[in-house]
Amino acid sequence: MDPVDIARWQFGITTVYHFWMVPLTIGLGPVVALMQTLWLRTGQERYLRMTKFWGKLYLINFIMGVATGLVQEFQFGMAWSEYARFVGDVFGAPLAMEGLLAFFFESTFLGLWIFGWNRLPRRVHLATLWIAVFGSIASAYFIIVANSWMQHPVGVELVEGRAVMTDIWAVLGNSTAIAAFTHTMFGALGVGAGFLIGISWYHLWRRRRDGIDSVDELGRVVVGERADLPGRDRLDHSVWLRSLRIGAAVAILGFGGVAITGDAQAKLMFEQQPMKMAAAEGACESGTSFSILSVGTLGDRDCDGVVGLIEVPGVLSFLANGSFDEPVRGVNELLPEYQAAYGETLPDDSIYGDRAGQPIQYVPLMEVTYWGFRLMILFGALAAFAAVVALWLTRKGTVPQSKWIMRLAVLGILAPFAANSAGWVFTEMGRQPFVVAPNPNPSGVDGVFMFTAAAVSPGVSWGELLFSLITLTLVYGALMVVEVRLIARFTRAGVAAAMPELIHSRDDAGHPDGDGDEGDPQADGADSRVRRADDVLGFAY
Repeated sequence: MDPVDIARWQFGITTVYHFWMVPLTIGLGPVVALMQTLWLRTGQERYLRMTKFWGKLYLINFIMGVATGLVQEFQFGMAWSEYARFVGDVFGAPLAMEGLLAFFFESTFLGLWIFGWNRLPRRVHLATLWIAVFGSIASAYFIIVANSWMQHPVGVELVEGRAVMTDIWAVLGNSTAIAAFTHTMFGALGVGAGFLIGISWYHLWRRRRDGIDSVDELGRVVVGERADLPGRDRLDHSVWLRSLRIGAAVAILGFGGVAITGDAQAKLMFEQQPMKMAAAEGACESGTSFSILSVGTLGDRDCDGVVGLIEVPGVLSFLANGSFDEPVRGVNELLPEYQAAYGETLPDDSIYGDRAGQPIQYVPLMEVTYWGFRLMILFGALAAFAAVVALWLTRKGTVPQSKWIMRLAVLGILAPFAANSAGWVFTEMGRQPFVVAPNPNPSGVDGVFMFTAAAVSPGVSWGELLFSLITLTLVYGALMVVEVRLIARFTRAGVAAAMPELIHSRDDAGHPDGDGDEGDPQADGADSRVRRADDVLGFAY
Protein backbone atom coordinates (compact mmCIF):
# COMPACT_ATOMS: atom_id res chain seq x y z
CA MET A 1 0.00 0.00 0.00
CA ASP A 2 1.30 3.43 -0.93
CA PRO A 3 1.69 5.75 2.11
CA VAL A 4 0.90 8.74 -0.11
CA ASP A 5 -2.55 7.40 -0.97
CA ILE A 6 -3.32 6.58 2.67
CA ALA A 7 -2.12 10.00 3.83
CA ARG A 8 -4.28 11.68 1.19
CA TRP A 9 -7.34 9.68 2.29
CA GLN A 10 -6.66 10.60 5.90
CA PHE A 11 -6.36 14.31 5.24
CA GLY A 12 -9.31 14.25 2.84
CA ILE A 13 -11.68 12.53 5.27
CA THR A 14 -10.84 14.74 8.23
CA THR A 15 -10.83 17.93 6.16
CA VAL A 16 -14.15 17.30 4.42
CA TYR A 17 -15.82 16.46 7.73
CA HIS A 18 -14.37 19.55 9.40
CA PHE A 19 -15.41 21.67 6.44
CA TRP A 20 -19.06 20.68 6.90
CA MET A 21 -19.01 22.74 10.09
CA VAL A 22 -17.02 25.70 8.80
CA PRO A 23 -19.58 27.10 6.30
CA LEU A 24 -22.42 26.59 8.77
CA THR A 25 -20.55 28.56 11.42
CA ILE A 26 -19.62 31.32 8.98
CA GLY A 27 -23.05 31.44 7.34
CA LEU A 28 -25.16 31.20 10.51
CA GLY A 29 -23.12 33.64 12.62
CA PRO A 30 -24.01 36.86 10.75
CA VAL A 31 -27.67 35.84 10.64
CA VAL A 32 -27.79 35.32 14.43
CA ALA A 33 -26.03 38.65 14.93
CA LEU A 34 -28.56 40.31 12.61
CA MET A 35 -31.43 38.81 14.63
CA GLN A 36 -30.01 40.15 17.87
CA THR A 37 -29.49 43.55 16.22
CA LEU A 38 -33.16 43.59 15.19
CA TRP A 39 -34.16 42.70 18.74
CA LEU A 40 -32.06 45.54 20.14
CA ARG A 41 -33.51 48.04 17.67
CA THR A 42 -37.17 46.96 17.80
CA GLY A 43 -37.55 45.36 21.21
CA GLN A 44 -39.73 42.63 19.67
CA GLU A 45 -39.56 39.35 21.58
CA ARG A 46 -39.69 37.24 18.43
CA TYR A 47 -36.20 38.42 17.52
CA LEU A 48 -34.96 37.55 21.00
CA ARG A 49 -36.38 34.04 20.63
CA MET A 50 -34.83 33.72 17.18
CA THR A 51 -31.47 34.88 18.50
CA LYS A 52 -31.42 32.39 21.34
CA PHE A 53 -32.65 29.39 19.37
CA TRP A 54 -30.41 29.81 16.33
CA GLY A 55 -27.59 30.96 18.60
CA LYS A 56 -27.78 27.66 20.48
CA LEU A 57 -27.36 25.66 17.26
CA TYR A 58 -24.59 28.03 16.18
CA LEU A 59 -22.69 27.34 19.40
CA ILE A 60 -23.02 23.56 19.09
CA ASN A 61 -21.62 23.69 15.58
CA PHE A 62 -18.84 26.10 16.55
CA ILE A 63 -17.67 23.86 19.38
CA MET A 64 -17.60 20.78 17.18
CA GLY A 65 -15.82 22.74 14.46
CA VAL A 66 -13.04 23.75 16.84
CA ALA A 67 -12.69 20.18 18.12
CA THR A 68 -12.40 18.65 14.66
CA GLY A 69 -10.21 21.43 13.29
CA LEU A 70 -7.45 20.83 15.82
CA VAL A 71 -6.34 17.72 13.96
CA GLN A 72 -5.74 19.54 10.68
CA GLU A 73 -2.58 21.42 11.59
CA PHE A 74 -1.16 18.44 13.50
CA GLN A 75 -1.35 16.38 10.32
CA PHE A 76 1.18 18.68 8.67
CA GLY A 77 3.82 17.33 11.01
CA MET A 78 2.44 13.80 11.37
CA ALA A 79 1.89 12.66 7.80
CA TRP A 80 3.18 15.56 5.70
CA SER A 81 6.46 16.63 7.28
CA GLU A 82 8.23 17.21 3.94
CA TYR A 83 5.35 19.37 2.85
CA ALA A 84 5.53 21.29 6.15
CA ARG A 85 9.27 21.82 5.61
CA PHE A 86 8.69 23.17 2.11
CA VAL A 87 5.82 25.56 2.92
CA GLY A 88 6.53 26.28 6.60
CA ASP A 89 8.07 29.70 6.07
CA VAL A 90 5.01 30.78 4.06
CA PHE A 91 2.32 29.10 6.14
CA GLY A 92 3.70 30.26 9.47
CA ALA A 93 2.25 33.79 9.25
CA PRO A 94 -1.33 33.10 8.05
CA LEU A 95 -1.74 30.03 10.26
CA ALA A 96 -0.49 31.95 13.29
CA MET A 97 -2.95 34.73 12.54
CA GLU A 98 -5.74 32.19 12.13
CA GLY A 99 -4.82 30.52 15.41
CA LEU A 100 -4.87 33.79 17.31
CA LEU A 101 -8.25 34.70 15.86
CA ALA A 102 -9.82 31.26 16.17
CA PHE A 103 -8.64 30.19 19.59
CA PHE A 104 -8.25 33.52 21.37
CA PHE A 105 -10.18 36.24 19.59
CA GLU A 106 -13.30 34.29 18.57
CA SER A 107 -13.44 32.15 21.68
CA THR A 108 -12.99 35.09 24.05
CA PHE A 109 -15.75 37.20 22.57
CA LEU A 110 -18.02 34.23 21.99
CA GLY A 111 -17.58 33.36 25.67
CA LEU A 112 -18.51 36.91 26.60
CA TRP A 113 -21.62 36.57 24.45
CA ILE A 114 -22.63 33.22 25.97
CA PHE A 115 -22.27 34.32 29.59
CA GLY A 116 -23.03 37.99 29.05
CA TRP A 117 -26.81 37.71 28.80
CA ASN A 118 -28.35 40.02 31.45
CA ARG A 119 -24.83 40.86 32.69
CA LEU A 120 -23.42 43.10 29.98
CA PRO A 121 -25.12 46.21 28.59
CA ARG A 122 -27.18 45.20 25.58
CA ARG A 123 -25.12 47.11 23.04
CA VAL A 124 -21.87 45.75 24.45
CA HIS A 125 -23.32 42.24 24.47
CA LEU A 126 -24.35 42.57 20.83
CA ALA A 127 -20.90 43.89 19.96
CA THR A 128 -19.26 40.78 21.41
CA LEU A 129 -21.22 38.59 18.97
CA TRP A 130 -20.42 40.76 15.96
CA ILE A 131 -16.73 40.74 16.90
CA ALA A 132 -16.77 36.94 17.22
CA VAL A 133 -18.50 36.63 13.84
CA PHE A 134 -15.99 38.90 12.12
CA GLY A 135 -13.24 36.94 13.85
CA SER A 136 -14.56 33.74 12.27
CA ILE A 137 -14.62 35.38 8.85
CA ALA A 138 -11.07 36.70 9.27
CA SER A 139 -9.96 33.29 10.49
CA ALA A 140 -11.40 31.72 7.35
CA TYR A 141 -9.58 34.26 5.21
CA PHE A 142 -6.18 33.32 6.62
CA ILE A 143 -6.86 29.63 6.03
CA ILE A 144 -7.90 30.38 2.45
CA VAL A 145 -4.74 32.47 2.00
CA ALA A 146 -2.66 29.42 2.94
CA ASN A 147 -4.65 27.12 0.66
CA SER A 148 -4.62 29.59 -2.23
CA TRP A 149 -0.85 29.87 -2.04
CA MET A 150 -0.76 26.13 -2.77
CA GLN A 151 -2.91 26.82 -5.82
CA HIS A 152 -0.90 29.85 -6.95
CA PRO A 153 2.45 30.55 -5.19
CA VAL A 154 3.31 34.25 -4.89
CA GLY A 155 5.55 36.43 -2.72
CA VAL A 156 8.33 33.84 -2.26
CA GLU A 157 11.65 32.71 -3.61
CA LEU A 158 13.20 29.26 -3.67
CA VAL A 159 16.14 28.98 -1.24
CA GLU A 160 17.89 25.61 -0.82
CA GLY A 161 14.79 23.69 -1.81
CA ARG A 162 12.42 25.65 0.43
CA ALA A 163 9.92 28.37 -0.36
CA VAL A 164 10.97 31.44 1.62
CA MET A 165 8.48 34.28 1.91
CA THR A 166 9.72 37.64 0.66
CA ASP A 167 6.45 39.62 0.51
CA ILE A 168 3.74 39.01 3.11
CA TRP A 169 1.38 41.44 1.37
CA ALA A 170 1.66 39.53 -1.90
CA VAL A 171 0.70 36.35 -0.03
CA LEU A 172 -2.22 38.00 1.80
CA GLY A 173 -3.37 39.78 -1.36
CA ASN A 174 -3.06 36.80 -3.67
CA SER A 175 -5.67 37.12 -6.42
CA THR A 176 -6.48 33.44 -5.98
CA ALA A 177 -7.14 33.96 -2.27
CA ILE A 178 -9.44 36.92 -2.83
CA ALA A 179 -11.47 35.03 -5.44
CA ALA A 180 -11.67 31.87 -3.31
CA PHE A 181 -12.56 33.82 -0.15
CA THR A 182 -15.49 35.70 -1.67
CA HIS A 183 -16.74 32.52 -3.32
CA THR A 184 -16.49 30.61 -0.04
CA MET A 185 -18.26 33.34 1.97
CA PHE A 186 -21.25 33.41 -0.35
CA GLY A 187 -21.32 29.61 -0.32
CA ALA A 188 -21.33 29.68 3.49
CA LEU A 189 -24.29 32.06 3.47
CA GLY A 190 -26.11 29.50 1.35
CA VAL A 191 -25.40 26.79 3.92
CA GLY A 192 -26.65 28.90 6.82
CA ALA A 193 -29.72 29.93 4.83
CA GLY A 194 -30.61 26.33 3.94
CA PHE A 195 -30.31 25.45 7.62
CA LEU A 196 -32.82 28.17 8.55
CA ILE A 197 -35.27 27.21 5.81
CA GLY A 198 -35.34 23.49 6.57
CA ILE A 199 -35.70 23.77 10.34
CA SER A 200 -38.23 26.62 10.18
CA TRP A 201 -40.30 24.67 7.66
CA TYR A 202 -40.31 21.67 10.02
CA HIS A 203 -41.62 23.72 12.94
CA LEU A 204 -44.29 25.45 10.87
CA TRP A 205 -45.35 22.02 9.61
CA ARG A 206 -45.49 20.69 13.20
CA ARG A 207 -47.78 23.52 14.17
CA ARG A 208 -50.10 22.49 11.32
CA ARG A 209 -49.86 18.81 12.26
CA ASP A 210 -50.60 19.47 15.93
CA GLY A 211 -53.63 21.58 15.05
CA ILE A 212 -52.15 24.78 16.43
CA ASP A 213 -52.31 26.64 13.12
CA SER A 214 -54.91 26.21 10.40
CA VAL A 215 -55.91 27.94 7.17
CA ASP A 216 -59.10 29.72 6.17
CA GLU A 217 -61.08 29.24 2.98
CA LEU A 218 -58.61 31.46 1.09
CA GLY A 219 -55.63 29.43 2.28
CA ARG A 220 -54.40 32.15 4.64
CA VAL A 221 -52.96 31.13 7.97
CA VAL A 222 -55.04 31.23 11.14
CA VAL A 223 -52.48 31.36 13.92
CA GLY A 224 -53.30 29.52 17.12
CA GLU A 225 -51.52 28.57 20.32
CA ARG A 226 -51.25 25.76 22.86
CA ALA A 227 -51.06 26.98 26.42
CA ASP A 228 -50.15 23.47 27.59
CA LEU A 229 -46.92 23.35 25.52
CA PRO A 230 -43.95 25.58 26.40
CA GLY A 231 -43.24 28.17 23.74
CA ARG A 232 -45.99 27.02 21.35
CA ASP A 233 -47.86 30.32 21.37
CA ARG A 234 -48.76 32.79 18.63
CA LEU A 235 -45.34 34.40 18.83
CA ASP A 236 -43.78 31.01 18.07
CA HIS A 237 -45.38 31.08 14.62
CA SER A 238 -43.82 34.47 13.92
CA VAL A 239 -40.39 33.14 14.95
CA TRP A 240 -40.42 30.35 12.39
CA LEU A 241 -42.06 32.26 9.57
CA ARG A 242 -39.65 35.20 9.90
CA SER A 243 -36.68 32.82 10.19
CA LEU A 244 -37.76 31.02 7.02
CA ARG A 245 -38.14 34.26 5.08
CA ILE A 246 -34.77 35.55 6.26
CA GLY A 247 -33.21 32.24 5.27
CA ALA A 248 -34.79 32.34 1.82
CA ALA A 249 -33.59 35.89 1.19
CA VAL A 250 -30.07 35.03 2.33
CA ALA A 251 -30.08 31.89 0.17
CA ILE A 252 -30.96 33.87 -2.96
CA LEU A 253 -28.32 36.47 -2.12
CA GLY A 254 -25.78 33.71 -1.46
CA PHE A 255 -26.41 31.93 -4.75
CA GLY A 256 -26.19 35.18 -6.70
CA GLY A 257 -22.86 35.93 -5.05
CA VAL A 258 -21.63 32.38 -5.66
CA ALA A 259 -22.45 32.66 -9.37
CA ILE A 260 -20.62 35.98 -9.78
CA THR A 261 -17.55 35.07 -7.72
CA GLY A 262 -17.48 31.57 -9.18
CA ASP A 263 -17.20 33.00 -12.66
CA ALA A 264 -14.24 35.14 -11.58
CA GLN A 265 -12.61 32.18 -9.85
CA ALA A 266 -13.10 29.93 -12.88
CA LYS A 267 -11.37 32.46 -15.13
CA LEU A 268 -8.40 32.52 -12.74
CA MET A 269 -8.27 28.71 -12.71
CA PHE A 270 -8.23 28.56 -16.50
CA GLU A 271 -5.25 30.91 -16.38
CA GLN A 272 -3.38 29.45 -13.40
CA GLN A 273 -4.27 25.72 -13.58
CA PRO A 274 -5.38 25.02 -17.14
CA MET A 275 -5.08 21.24 -16.78
CA LYS A 276 -7.47 21.22 -13.83
CA MET A 277 -10.14 23.08 -15.78
CA ALA A 278 -9.63 21.06 -18.95
CA ALA A 279 -10.16 17.87 -16.93
CA ALA A 280 -13.19 19.42 -15.19
CA GLU A 281 -14.75 20.04 -18.59
CA GLY A 282 -13.81 16.69 -20.05
CA ALA A 283 -12.18 18.83 -22.76
CA CYS A 284 -9.75 16.43 -24.38
CA GLU A 285 -9.43 18.58 -27.49
CA SER A 286 -9.18 22.35 -27.65
CA GLY A 287 -12.47 24.11 -28.37
CA THR A 288 -15.17 26.47 -27.16
CA SER A 289 -18.05 24.14 -26.19
CA PHE A 290 -19.15 23.56 -22.59
CA SER A 291 -20.02 19.95 -21.83
CA ILE A 292 -23.28 19.47 -19.97
CA LEU A 293 -22.91 15.70 -20.24
CA SER A 294 -19.95 13.68 -21.44
CA VAL A 295 -19.79 9.91 -21.51
CA GLY A 296 -16.99 7.42 -21.86
CA THR A 297 -13.93 6.60 -19.80
CA LEU A 298 -13.90 9.70 -17.57
CA GLY A 299 -12.26 7.54 -14.93
CA ASP A 300 -9.14 7.24 -17.10
CA ARG A 301 -6.50 9.91 -17.58
CA ASP A 302 -5.71 9.59 -21.27
CA CYS A 303 -8.99 10.91 -22.72
CA ASP A 304 -9.55 7.80 -24.81
CA GLY A 305 -13.24 7.24 -25.37
CA VAL A 306 -14.50 10.50 -23.83
CA VAL A 307 -17.37 11.84 -25.94
CA GLY A 308 -19.36 15.02 -25.34
CA LEU A 309 -23.00 13.96 -25.46
CA ILE A 310 -24.60 17.35 -24.77
CA GLU A 311 -22.55 20.49 -25.41
CA VAL A 312 -23.29 24.21 -25.58
CA PRO A 313 -21.06 26.06 -28.08
CA GLY A 314 -19.16 29.11 -26.84
CA VAL A 315 -19.93 28.72 -23.13
CA LEU A 316 -16.60 27.12 -22.21
CA SER A 317 -14.76 29.94 -23.94
CA PHE A 318 -16.87 32.48 -22.04
CA LEU A 319 -16.10 30.80 -18.71
CA ALA A 320 -12.40 30.85 -19.50
CA ASN A 321 -11.80 34.29 -20.96
CA GLY A 322 -15.08 36.15 -21.41
CA SER A 323 -15.38 35.61 -25.17
CA PHE A 324 -17.47 33.09 -27.06
CA ASP A 325 -15.09 32.20 -29.88
CA GLU A 326 -11.57 31.92 -28.40
CA PRO A 327 -10.63 28.22 -28.14
CA VAL A 328 -9.69 26.80 -24.73
CA ARG A 329 -6.76 24.40 -24.68
CA GLY A 330 -7.71 20.79 -24.04
CA VAL A 331 -5.96 17.96 -22.23
CA ASN A 332 -4.19 16.60 -25.29
CA GLU A 333 -2.66 19.99 -26.06
CA LEU A 334 -1.68 20.73 -22.45
CA LEU A 335 -0.16 17.37 -21.56
CA PRO A 336 3.02 17.71 -23.69
CA GLU A 337 3.55 21.19 -22.22
CA TYR A 338 3.41 19.88 -18.65
CA GLN A 339 5.71 16.97 -19.50
CA ALA A 340 8.25 19.30 -21.11
CA ALA A 341 8.17 21.73 -18.19
CA TYR A 342 8.15 19.33 -15.22
CA GLY A 343 9.29 15.98 -16.58
CA GLU A 344 7.64 12.74 -17.54
CA THR A 345 8.75 10.75 -14.48
CA LEU A 346 9.35 11.55 -10.82
CA PRO A 347 12.96 12.62 -10.21
CA ASP A 348 15.50 10.06 -9.06
CA ASP A 349 15.66 11.51 -5.57
CA SER A 350 15.67 9.78 -2.19
CA ILE A 351 12.71 11.88 -1.08
CA TYR A 352 10.48 9.91 -3.45
CA GLY A 353 11.60 6.51 -2.17
CA ASP A 354 10.24 3.64 -4.24
CA ARG A 355 8.17 6.12 -6.27
CA ALA A 356 11.26 7.65 -7.93
CA GLY A 357 11.18 7.16 -11.69
CA GLN A 358 7.45 6.45 -11.86
CA PRO A 359 5.46 8.17 -14.63
CA ILE A 360 3.76 11.41 -13.57
CA GLN A 361 0.01 11.60 -14.14
CA TYR A 362 -0.59 15.25 -14.96
CA VAL A 363 -4.24 14.70 -15.86
CA PRO A 364 -6.41 14.65 -12.72
CA LEU A 365 -9.01 11.96 -12.29
CA MET A 366 -11.57 13.42 -14.67
CA GLU A 367 -14.45 11.49 -13.17
CA VAL A 368 -13.94 13.44 -9.92
CA THR A 369 -13.18 16.86 -11.38
CA TYR A 370 -15.85 16.65 -14.08
CA TRP A 371 -18.70 15.58 -11.80
CA GLY A 372 -17.44 17.57 -8.82
CA PHE A 373 -17.68 20.76 -10.85
CA ARG A 374 -21.19 19.95 -12.06
CA LEU A 375 -22.50 18.72 -8.72
CA MET A 376 -21.29 21.95 -7.14
CA ILE A 377 -23.35 23.95 -9.64
CA LEU A 378 -26.33 21.58 -9.48
CA PHE A 379 -26.71 21.52 -5.70
CA GLY A 380 -26.14 25.26 -5.45
CA ALA A 381 -28.85 25.92 -8.03
CA LEU A 382 -31.23 23.49 -6.28
CA ALA A 383 -30.72 25.31 -2.97
CA ALA A 384 -31.50 28.67 -4.58
CA PHE A 385 -34.55 27.22 -6.37
CA ALA A 386 -35.78 25.74 -3.09
CA ALA A 387 -35.50 29.18 -1.46
CA VAL A 388 -37.68 30.75 -4.17
CA VAL A 389 -40.23 27.92 -3.82
CA ALA A 390 -40.24 28.35 -0.03
CA LEU A 391 -41.03 32.06 -0.37
CA TRP A 392 -43.89 31.28 -2.76
CA LEU A 393 -45.42 28.45 -0.72
CA THR A 394 -45.33 30.49 2.49
CA ARG A 395 -46.77 33.66 0.97
CA LYS A 396 -50.01 33.14 2.96
CA GLY A 397 -48.26 32.70 6.26
CA THR A 398 -47.71 28.98 6.69
CA VAL A 399 -46.47 25.84 4.95
CA PRO A 400 -48.43 23.03 3.28
CA GLN A 401 -49.55 20.19 5.52
CA SER A 402 -47.82 17.56 3.35
CA LYS A 403 -45.33 15.43 5.23
CA TRP A 404 -43.40 14.70 2.02
CA ILE A 405 -42.85 18.37 1.26
CA MET A 406 -41.66 18.82 4.84
CA ARG A 407 -39.20 15.96 4.42
CA LEU A 408 -37.92 17.49 1.19
CA ALA A 409 -37.46 20.82 2.97
CA VAL A 410 -35.46 19.19 5.78
CA LEU A 411 -33.47 17.11 3.29
CA GLY A 412 -32.80 20.33 1.38
CA ILE A 413 -30.54 21.40 4.26
CA LEU A 414 -27.95 19.04 2.77
CA ALA A 415 -27.96 20.62 -0.73
CA PRO A 416 -25.69 23.63 0.04
CA PHE A 417 -23.46 21.37 2.16
CA ALA A 418 -23.10 19.06 -0.84
CA ALA A 419 -22.37 22.00 -3.17
CA ASN A 420 -19.62 23.30 -0.88
CA SER A 421 -18.08 19.85 -0.42
CA ALA A 422 -18.14 19.07 -4.15
CA GLY A 423 -16.47 22.39 -4.88
CA TRP A 424 -13.61 21.76 -2.45
CA VAL A 425 -13.09 18.18 -3.61
CA PHE A 426 -12.89 19.44 -7.19
CA THR A 427 -10.46 22.21 -6.21
CA GLU A 428 -8.11 19.98 -4.25
CA MET A 429 -8.14 16.84 -6.38
CA GLY A 430 -7.90 18.86 -9.58
CA ARG A 431 -4.51 20.18 -8.42
CA GLN A 432 -2.91 16.73 -8.50
CA PRO A 433 -0.17 15.56 -9.02
CA PHE A 434 0.98 18.74 -7.27
CA VAL A 435 0.48 19.60 -3.62
CA VAL A 436 1.84 23.06 -4.48
CA ALA A 437 0.87 23.85 -8.05
CA PRO A 438 3.34 25.50 -10.46
CA ASN A 439 2.64 28.81 -12.16
CA PRO A 440 2.36 28.63 -15.95
CA ASN A 441 2.08 32.43 -16.25
CA PRO A 442 4.06 35.53 -15.24
CA SER A 443 1.73 36.48 -12.35
CA GLY A 444 3.20 33.82 -10.08
CA VAL A 445 6.66 32.62 -9.09
CA ASP A 446 8.42 30.27 -11.50
CA GLY A 447 10.01 27.11 -10.19
CA VAL A 448 8.09 26.96 -6.89
CA PHE A 449 6.06 23.76 -6.89
CA MET A 450 5.96 20.41 -5.14
CA PHE A 451 4.75 16.99 -6.20
CA THR A 452 2.40 15.29 -3.76
CA ALA A 453 4.62 12.20 -3.88
CA ALA A 454 7.43 14.26 -2.28
CA ALA A 455 5.30 15.77 0.49
CA VAL A 456 4.57 12.74 2.69
CA SER A 457 6.60 12.05 5.84
CA PRO A 458 9.45 9.70 4.87
CA GLY A 459 9.73 8.10 8.31
CA VAL A 460 6.06 7.10 8.59
CA SER A 461 5.08 3.64 7.39
CA TRP A 462 1.91 2.74 5.60
CA GLY A 463 0.81 0.73 8.63
CA GLU A 464 1.10 3.73 10.94
CA LEU A 465 -0.78 5.88 8.47
CA LEU A 466 -3.47 3.23 8.05
CA PHE A 467 -3.89 2.99 11.83
CA SER A 468 -4.27 6.75 12.17
CA LEU A 469 -6.65 6.81 9.19
CA ILE A 470 -8.94 4.21 10.75
CA THR A 471 -8.72 5.79 14.21
CA LEU A 472 -9.46 9.32 13.04
CA THR A 473 -12.29 8.13 10.80
CA LEU A 474 -13.93 6.34 13.74
CA VAL A 475 -13.44 9.29 16.08
CA TYR A 476 -14.80 11.75 13.55
CA GLY A 477 -17.70 9.41 12.82
CA ALA A 478 -18.54 9.35 16.53
CA LEU A 479 -18.32 13.15 16.70
CA MET A 480 -20.65 13.41 13.72
CA VAL A 481 -23.22 11.23 15.52
CA VAL A 482 -22.90 13.41 18.61
CA GLU A 483 -23.38 16.65 16.68
CA VAL A 484 -26.32 15.39 14.65
CA ARG A 485 -28.04 14.11 17.79
CA LEU A 486 -27.44 17.37 19.65
CA ILE A 487 -28.73 19.52 16.80
CA ALA A 488 -31.71 17.21 16.24
CA ARG A 489 -32.62 17.27 19.94
CA PHE A 490 -32.47 21.04 20.25
CA THR A 491 -34.28 21.43 16.94
CA ARG A 492 -37.17 19.21 17.97
CA ALA A 493 -37.44 20.94 21.34
CA GLY A 494 -37.86 24.31 19.67
CA VAL A 495 -37.35 27.75 21.13
CA ALA A 496 -38.06 26.61 24.68
CA ALA A 497 -34.84 24.56 24.67
CA ALA A 498 -32.88 27.79 24.34
CA MET A 499 -35.11 29.80 26.69
CA PRO A 500 -35.69 27.94 29.97
CA GLU A 501 -37.73 30.88 31.21
CA LEU A 502 -40.55 29.72 28.94
CA ILE A 503 -40.63 26.43 30.84
CA HIS A 504 -40.37 28.09 34.24
CA SER A 505 -43.21 30.48 33.48
CA ARG A 506 -45.33 27.47 32.57
CA ASP A 507 -44.38 25.72 35.81
CA ASP A 508 -45.31 28.83 37.76
CA ALA A 509 -48.70 28.70 36.09
CA GLY A 510 -49.37 25.26 37.55
CA HIS A 511 -47.76 22.64 35.28
CA PRO A 512 -47.04 19.81 35.71
CA ASP A 513 -48.67 19.80 39.12
CA GLY A 514 -51.58 21.95 38.05
CA ASP A 515 -54.97 20.69 37.06
CA GLY A 516 -55.03 21.65 33.40
CA ASP A 517 -52.32 19.42 31.90
CA GLU A 518 -52.26 16.27 33.97
CA GLY A 519 -52.43 13.13 31.91
CA ASP A 520 -51.65 14.85 28.61
CA PRO A 521 -48.90 12.63 27.10
CA GLN A 522 -48.23 15.04 24.23
CA ALA A 523 -47.65 17.95 26.60
CA ASP A 524 -45.53 15.86 28.94
CA GLY A 525 -43.48 14.48 26.03
CA ALA A 526 -42.78 17.90 24.60
CA ASP A 527 -41.88 19.24 28.02
CA SER A 528 -39.45 16.39 28.68
CA ARG A 529 -37.80 16.91 25.29
CA VAL A 530 -37.24 20.54 26.16
CA ARG A 531 -35.81 19.69 29.56
CA ARG A 532 -33.50 16.98 28.16
CA ALA A 533 -32.26 19.37 25.48
CA ASP A 534 -31.65 22.04 28.09
CA ASP A 535 -29.54 19.64 30.17
CA VAL A 536 -27.38 18.26 27.33
CA LEU A 537 -24.60 20.83 27.33
CA GLY A 538 -25.48 22.84 30.39
CA PHE A 539 -25.10 26.26 28.80
CA ALA A 540 -28.64 27.57 29.05
CA TYR A 541 -27.49 31.09 28.63
